[in-house]
Amino acid sequence: MDWSIVEQYLPLYQKAFFLTLHIAVWGILGSFSLGLIVSVIRHYRLPVFSQLATAYIELSRNTPLLIQLFFLYFGLPRIGIVLSSEVCATVGLIFLGGSYMAESFRSGLEAVSQTQHEIGLAIGLTPFQVFRYVVLPQATAVALPSFSANVIFLIKETSVFSAVALADLMYVAKDLIGLYYETDIALAMLVVAYLIMLLPISLVFSWIERRLRHAGFGNASTLSGK
Repeated sequence: MDWSIVEQYLPLYQKAFFLTLHIAVWGILGSFSLGLIVSVIRHYRLPVFSQLATAYIELSRNTPLLIQLFFLYFGLPRIGIVLSSEVCATVGLIFLGGSYMAESFRSGLEAVSQTQHEIGLAIGLTPFQVFRYVVLPQATAVALPSFSANVIFLIKETSVFSAVALADLMYVAKDLIGLYYETDIALAMLVVAYLIMLLPISLVFSWIERRLRHAGFGNASTLSGK
């Protein structure tokens, strides 16, 4: 391995690492927010909106992120909407991730028994308070393993951002391969960069899951004290 090339390209990998991480963080936060809204709409079967939410999920989950990015970056300018590479990447990640998070939230919501809704209303809570303080915490705990898988999946999907001229990790790796034909070095540095990004997240989610199981948050029935 030519360490001089590693030393030369390390600052570029560091810059690309933080750019990728920045977009991933905003994309995942946006995915959680969008997913929660969509899951609530579908769970409570709101007229019209429920059908639109279902159509969104089917469209998002059945089209590749790369195609979605091409639409945002190359398609929208044809109707006068021009977005930067970074905005396209963030919006694309939210659009894709929102559908996966919505299904995770929905599975958690459906795991909470109707009895708990009724008990919350019976003790004087408003429907919103029942959802906020009774249903949502339990649904989130139940869906946590799915959230963990989705977060890791979305971060790995950032590897296609280079297709819209974003100088992310994959872009820098391709640049190194194209200039020096150092495929092994480029891919090794790419793997290390993604491991540094993903491994701590995986460990943190595993730790949270163990703590929740130990505290009795393994499923909705446990939460209700049954």
